[in-house]
Amino acid sequence: MSLSRPAAPMRLASLVSSNSDILAALGVTSWVVAADHHSDAPGLEGARRVGLDLDIDIQALSETKPDLVLASLSVPGLEKVVEGVQRAGLPLLVLDPLSVTDAQEDVRRIGRAIGLEAKAEQVVRDWQMQMHALKREYPRPPRVVVEWWPRPVINATRDSWVTDLLADLGAVNAFVDRPGRSAPMHWPEVVEARPDLIVCSWCGAKKLRPEVIEARGLGVPVIPVHESGLGRPGPRLIEGARQIAAAVGQVALP
Repeated sequence: MSLSRPAAPMRLASLVSSNSDILAALGVTSWVVAADHHSDAPGLEGARRVGLDLDIDIQALSETKPDLVLASLSVPGLEKVVEGVQRAGLPLLVLDPLSVTDAQEDVRRIGRAIGLEAKAEQVVRDWQMQMHALKREYPRPPRVVVEWWPRPVINATRDSWVTDLLADLGAVNAFVDRPGRSAPMHWPEVVEARPDLIVCSWCGAKKLRPEVIEARGLGVPVIPVHESGLGRPGPRLIEGARQIAAAVGQVALP
């Protein structure tokens, strides 16, 4: 889509947390008139909450009269919400990042759409510089499993931003050869992947419990990383990257 540079602040609607985080990084949460219930970026106090990301109240969203609605297929199942927004005739930008590079390009896309190209480029460059500073060389790349959910066990696989985030740290996704963004697995599959570190980053969980993973008896370190720092493809991925980098640096590699 093509939008001209706005003469005044736009009325924005964000339907997923990752997009709200991007808008916060761009300094325009005061422009947000509608947001999903999960979004917790600072500055959204004036936004009308229009439902959970997978259960958006389209009528309530329409009533806020947004100039642009931001959605993202990084949330599985959001396709139905997108269809509802399209039926309502609201101006819509749909993102679908698979990699960190994709997420950074999405910052630029949103920046272009709202007339803040220079600010978006600054956000991306700062993000890239911070990631570059975290990279380390190891005798071999530490193998890392990122667990999105415990029952059934669901882990990040090849086509996830987790894969290149880990690569940028000098590590490797233990399931880099398994296609898809994520996959349910039996625990023996995790054992066979020979991880050096497991990251507990349960999506939507009120409390992370790494001790649940430790109790499975694999005997490797387990660290908690909140979904906001790993499960959302936006600038806050640097938060999760820092935590993982610190943990990987303490791993004893055989």
